Amino acid sequence: MRVLVTGSQGFIGKNLIERLERMEGIEIDTFSRSESPESLESKVAEADFIFHLAGVNRPENVGEFYEGNRDLTRRIADLAEQSGRKIPVLLSSSVQTERDNDYGKSKREGEAALEAYAERSGATVYLYRLPNVFGKWSRPNYNTVIATWCHNISRDLPLQVNDESVELSLVYIDDVVDQFVRHLEENGKAGTVYGDVSPVYRKSLGEIRDLLVSFKESRETLLTPRVGRGFERALYATYLSFLPTDRFSYALNGHQDERGTFYEFIKTLDSGQVSISTTAPGITRGNHYHNTKNEKFLVIKGEASIKLRQIHGDEVIEYKVSDKKMEVVEMIPGYTHDITNTGDTEMVLLLWANERFDRENPDTYFLKV
Repeated sequence: MRVLVTGSQGFIGKNLIERLERMEGIEIDTFSRSESPESLESKVAEADFIFHLAGVNRPENVGEFYEGNRDLTRRIADLAEQSGRKIPVLLSSSVQTERDNDYGKSKREGEAALEAYAERSGATVYLYRLPNVFGKWSRPNYNTVIATWCHNISRDLPLQVNDESVELSLVYIDDVVDQFVRHLEENGKAGTVYGDVSPVYRKSLGEIRDLLVSFKESRETLLTPRVGRGFERALYATYLSFLPTDRFSYALNGHQDERGTFYEFIKTLDSGQVSISTTAPGITRGNHYHNTKNEKFLVIKGEASIKLRQIHGDEVIEYKVSDKKMEVVEMIPGYTHDITNTGDTEMVLLLWANERFDRENPDTYFLKV
């Protein structure tokens, strides 16, 4: 299938093309306004599907709205009809078609041109009146406030928030692309189809700002917000995509003594924390127990002996572990435990605890194994 994408260098276009390039049996043509009208004619004539994403939303003069949004769309509709083939066309329009402004009017007139093409030719036209789209490769001070804020926060630049209670309707770029590419395999449809992207997130400017600030602060606090699903997952990925290349890494503040080192790595809101420690040969750490806190130990370098004893008993349980076998040992509540580096080199231990360390209530009590 030969697919034509207009606006291929734009935010949505880049993400769509990345997806199309991973799909089998797809040949991609692109068109930008810098190209000649003749090239558009041949590309439309050869297309089996057209994603019309090109448009103007921040022109230097009002006339550019109509040239970039209405006139180009009319031209594509005319060329598709002249081809004599029922070429499906998908248009990325805007919710602002319902507003009385030049951007909205120019988009609505572009929609009308495609609706007329569908009616005359029997082709399928997909119209997507998109709300605010956010995600990687968006442009600050151009696409969305999220792009601007991700750019500014990741570079320690100020934000402007006029009314933090204002709510935005938002869709994530991956969801947009998912919905767009589904139409490539549809057959038998004809006429105009108004498409929807889901989920649509309703978020206030204050909520968005606070989340983005928490993403930045997590490098200092090590407290990672819930970023595994939904809006937070999408926003976090977007924020990371705006990090300057010299800020991909950050240092951890740890503790060091004659025994080795200890670094807290990640803290979560409700699922504990992950830490890393190193231990010199022959050194024993631990000799304490917890009443409720529990931990998982994994030796990722070297070898060690892990011993546990129920605090009311005499039996010592020993696990000999090393990096030769990835084996997790649980630290059980009510069992005092220790770990000794039994090798000749530094031992590195990965630790998970089910709760974040609380200096006021550490739930850690000294008792030799």
